[in-house]
Amino acid sequence: MPATAAKSLSLNDIPHPPLTPVVGHTLDLLRDPIGLHMGAAATYGPVYKVKVLGQWRVSLGSADALEFILGDTQKLFSSYEGWDMLHRLFPGGLMLRDFDDHRAHRRIMQAAFRKPVMDAYRARLETATATLLTGWKTDNQFKFFPAIKDMTLRMGAAVFMGLDLDDPRADMLSSAFRAEVAAATSVIRKPVPFTKMARGMAARATLTQNFAMMIPERRAAPGDDFFSQMVLAADEDGNSWNADDLVDHFNFLMMAAHDTTASALTKVAWALATYPDWQDRIITEVDALPAGPIDDTGLASMQATDLVLKEALRLLPPVPLIPRRAVRDFEWQGHIIPAGTWVSATPGTVMMSPEYWTEPEQFDPDRFGPDRQEDRTHKYAWAPFGGGAHKCIGLHFATMQVKIFLAALLKTHRIERSDQTPVNWIRVPIPQPKGGLPVVLRKRAQ
Repeated sequence: MPATAAKSLSLNDIPHPPLTPVVGHTLDLLRDPIGLHMGAAATYGPVYKVKVLGQWRVSLGSADALEFILGDTQKLFSSYEGWDMLHRLFPGGLMLRDFDDHRAHRRIMQAAFRKPVMDAYRARLETATATLLTGWKTDNQFKFFPAIKDMTLRMGAAVFMGLDLDDPRADMLSSAFRAEVAAATSVIRKPVPFTKMARGMAARATLTQNFAMMIPERRAAPGDDFFSQMVLAADEDGNSWNADDLVDHFNFLMMAAHDTTASALTKVAWALATYPDWQDRIITEVDALPAGPIDDTGLASMQATDLVLKEALRLLPPVPLIPRRAVRDFEWQGHIIPAGTWVSATPGTVMMSPEYWTEPEQFDPDRFGPDRQEDRTHKYAWAPFGGGAHKCIGLHFATMQVKIFLAALLKTHRIERSDQTPVNWIRVPIPQPKGGLPVVLRKRAQ
C-alpha cells in the first residue's frame, strides 16, 4: 500500500544478517541465495534486508508479498531498475521494460507465440531433438549438463534462428551466450579489460552484429523459425519493432530460453535418475503416446511429466529472487519503504516454506496432483516463472520442449546416475549441478 506521510522513510528499523566487511552479503548470495534468505527469514521474519554489491535490498518473503510485488496493481515497482545488473548486457529486453512500454512490447512479442506458430516450433523441436539424440552414446558415462547445454543451443539455432543443426555459427553462439551470462553476475560491473564483464560486452557486440545481419534476410524470405516470426510480429493495431528493438529482444530471449531450458532439463534428468519410480511413470505415459508426431493431445496426456517438472522447478527455481526497485514510497507490514529502494520478491523461499508445502525439503511430485494441489494453497505459492505482467512469456514453449525431449529419450532409453552421491547445486546465475551430473544412458528392453 502507499506510504503514509506521518511515518519515517528509513530502512534503519529493518533487520539484517551479520555483514562481512566490504562485501556485505554479496558472496553469501552468490554461494547460496536460498540458504541466505531462508536463514534470514527464519531469524528476522518475512521483512529483512541484505547488502549486495554495496546496496541494501529489502526482501519481502511471503506469498502475499510475491502477489503484492509481482502483481503490482499500483505500479510501484520497476523491473528495469531492479535488474540493473543486466543493463549493459541485455538493454531493451522484455524483462527490462516497465508499465505501458512493457505492455506494448509484450503485445507485439505475443504474436510469435500464437498456436499456428507454436505448432511449427513443435515440429522443428521434434526433428532437431531426434537428430541430436543420435549423438548420445549408450552405456557410456557423460556429463548431462554440458551435453544438454550444447543440445539446447543447437535446437535453439534451429527453432529460434532457422539454422541447420550443423551450422558452425552454433559454436560461436554458445561461446557468446556463456560469456554474456557469466558477465551478468560478475562482481566487477564495468568492462575492465580481461574481466568477465569485458568478455560479456564483446560477446554482446558479436551477437548484435550477427542478429542485425539476419533481419533483412528474414524480411525478404521469412520462415517458420522464431526470429522470422519476431521480424513479422505486430500487435492488433499493426505496431511492430524497429531493427534495434528486434536485436535487443532476440538477444535477451535467446539467453533466457537457452540457459533456463538447459537447467530445467538437467533438474528433470537428475530427478528421474535419482527417483526411478518416477522415471517408470513417465516411461509408461511416453509408451502410450500414438505413433508419429506429438500433438497437443499427446502433450497434455504427459501428466506425470508435468508433476515432475513442477516439483523440480519448485526445489530449484530458475530465478529464486526477483529484484525490483520502488518508484514511490510504500508500506508493507508496518514498514515504510522509501522510493528508490531495491526490493526483492523471493519465490525460492516461498516454494520451500512449510506454510504452503508439506515437507518442502522432500522430492514429492504428487503434491501437485489432484488429491493434494498444494500449489493452490496460495495464488503465488508456486511461482518459478514469476507472475503478473512480467510472467515468463515462454513458459508454455519451455514445457513443450521438456516433454518433447523426454518423449524422444525415454521411448528407447533409461537414464541412470553414475553414482548416488548427493548432487550439490550451483544456484547463480542459473541452477546447475557441480560436476555436470554424470549419467549413463541404458537401452530399454523392447
